[in-house]
Amino acid sequence: MRAAGVLAALTLLFTAPLPAGAEQRREAAPVTVPALTDWTPASGSYTYRRSARLVADSAAERRVADTLADDLRAAGHGTVPVVPRGARPGDIVIDVQPSRTSLGTEGYELRAGSRLSVTGATGTGAFYGTRTLLQLLAQGDRIPAGRTVDVPRFKERGVGVCACYIHVSMPWLENLVREMAYQKLNQLLLELKVRSDAHPEANTWGYYTKDEIRRLVALGERYHVEIIPEINSPGHMDPWIENRPDLQLTDSDGNKQPSRLDITRPEAFAYYTSLIDEYAQVFTSTSWHMGADEYMLGSDFAKYPQILKYAQDRYGPGATPQDAFIDFVNRVHAYAADRGRKLRIWNDGLTGANTVPVAAGTTVEHWLNVATKPSRLRAEGHPLMNAAYALYLVRGGFHSDTKGLYDQSWDPRSFEGEKLASADGITGAKISLWPDNGRGETENEVAVALWPALRHIAQATWGDPHPDATYAGFAARGTAVGHAPGWRDLTRVPVPDGSYTFSTGTRSFDAEVRRTADGYATVRTAEGCMEIRGGKLTLNVPLQPGVQAAPQVCDPGSTLQRWQLEPAAGGGYRLVNAITRMPLGVTDDGRLAQYPPDQRTPAVWQLSSRP
Repeated sequence: MRAAGVLAALTLLFTAPLPAGAEQRREAAPVTVPALTDWTPASGSYTYRRSARLVADSAAERRVADTLADDLRAAGHGTVPVVPRGARPGDIVIDVQPSRTSLGTEGYELRAGSRLSVTGATGTGAFYGTRTLLQLLAQGDRIPAGRTVDVPRFKERGVGVCACYIHVSMPWLENLVREMAYQKLNQLLLELKVRSDAHPEANTWGYYTKDEIRRLVALGERYHVEIIPEINSPGHMDPWIENRPDLQLTDSDGNKQPSRLDITRPEAFAYYTSLIDEYAQVFTSTSWHMGADEYMLGSDFAKYPQILKYAQDRYGPGATPQDAFIDFVNRVHAYAADRGRKLRIWNDGLTGANTVPVAAGTTVEHWLNVATKPSRLRAEGHPLMNAAYALYLVRGGFHSDTKGLYDQSWDPRSFEGEKLASADGITGAKISLWPDNGRGETENEVAVALWPALRHIAQATWGDPHPDATYAGFAARGTAVGHAPGWRDLTRVPVPDGSYTFSTGTRSFDAEVRRTADGYATVRTAEGCMEIRGGKLTLNVPLQPGVQAAPQVCDPGSTLQRWQLEPAAGGGYRLVNAITRMPLGVTDDGRLAQYPPDQRTPAVWQLSSRP
């Protein structure tokens, strides 16, 4: 059967009956994620051949075409030249027409016939049209003739990742950026730690180097994914101030609080804003996320009388402790605004107990049902993003019910505790990945749950939240379009199961390697399975450098016994723990211990098969 016939059959199978006239249009629509809602079929088809060229004239068009050429090559479609003018049958034309204002900044028109053209009012719009093209080519070289005008419903379509305690590997994040772009998602929030030059005392694992972040940001810019940094404050600050007791909030019993910044101290504000400045060296986003959630989690303001005194000294005798908290948020807002950045915060700190209003223009990302409802935030003029807890994927905990949300036709108007009648003032929605139990799942296990959720949020924020009659029908779209060009299979173990001698310059041992179901490996010696164990636990994970790896009783459920064999330049492999993300090194006394790769050169292991 021809590819066009396959696409039509798949669409018919998973589509509910439609009114007369609409049914023919839906049946003929090619399969994409997000689904095309405006497809006008025509006779014939476009056939992609290796003789195709990418036609682009302006600089904006050539940028889109150059990225498309790389992605076509990565997807196995050959090397396609980029040429100016003179389109001929079989070519792909990239067209940026600023006069097409009806397309907005991200919409596009795609026409398929003897040649294929993608038109946007901006380079971003044309880029999204090329994502649709790549999805169609993933299903075959023949595309049914027709036309679509495809414009997103919401401006912000995103994913949030907390790599704030548990390190997430760069290849995993790079996969995420590519997958997001492939499905027209445009915003990635990253709560993480960049290794600080200004504050070396804060460099506890797991941080990222500035060069790593620059590379990731560059990838995001190429694929039109804005990467927004977050340093959570004034709560959840322990990754930054655990070695700075002078900045920690002190309770009425004299106990220091390593997770809480003392918002009454000028030094604390100066410290936090210096981190903003340092992040500006590597992040190019015009937004800054300060978190502002759960400051009093597990406690209350009554334990900290200095906060009430600060608020009353600043705002008068009627002020509340919450006013001091809002004051800190507003000072960060002003600081970021002076540097061309818009502030974003979570909603749960907005309890309504304040007399000082949150600064106008602060975007509120609503995830928890508290006293101040989304309708009130919208009435106060705050840009409002839906980050509902129903959309969360928590390591070792709650997972979003993607099928249930799809069956309910969930859309970004449905907040925790309130559904709004209109989308006015709603910027969009995102899914969030949080590591509450860091060893509960590996990255690869998280990915299994992530990809369906990713496609669902893309659909719900771009177009019709329920394009197919059943969730099975919608899921089939994801199967049809596959993964983004350049996506890497991180579950591949580079050596077959078997018995090996591991040897490096100063140490060797014998072990049996067995692939795990999630794509890592166990390393089993005669004494047991190699495991990271010991030291201080953070989110149930031993994250201290120098913690030893040693054989323990083998436990198939232990994620700390899972290892990645990471190929090293020049041959051999590094042994990287699947959870801590630190490679093994050999200590001076011959022990195996984990270290960040920029603190101690990882051991490179040569593997030789044993009978």
